[in-house]
Amino acid sequence: MDTNPQPKITTAFYVQSVASFALSLTAVAAGIAYLPVGSWIRAFLAVGLLYVVTSAFTLAKCVRDVQDAGTVVRRVDQARLDKLLADHDPFKVPAG
Repeated sequence: MDTNPQPKITTAFYVQSVASFALSLTAVAAGIAYLPVGSWIRAFLAVGLLYVVTSAFTLAKCVRDVQDAGTVVRRVDQARLDKLLADHDPFKVPAG
């Protein structure tokens, strides 16, 4: 049976991803805070930033769920194929 192990995320990649996200979010939030505009515009931009962040997390979760579902389907299909191949005997004489 040929199984494909799930790719492992290294600690360095995880740390880099978290740091990149934190840095970019901090930079944009600081940019919004120091904009020379009124508080209503600043609040609107902050709500927009929060919406973009939550939408990105939701999209990432949906992509992950679709990928996981595809992995399960491939595993079931592989198990069925392995069972068919194990049950098939090319040298067996058909009854009849």
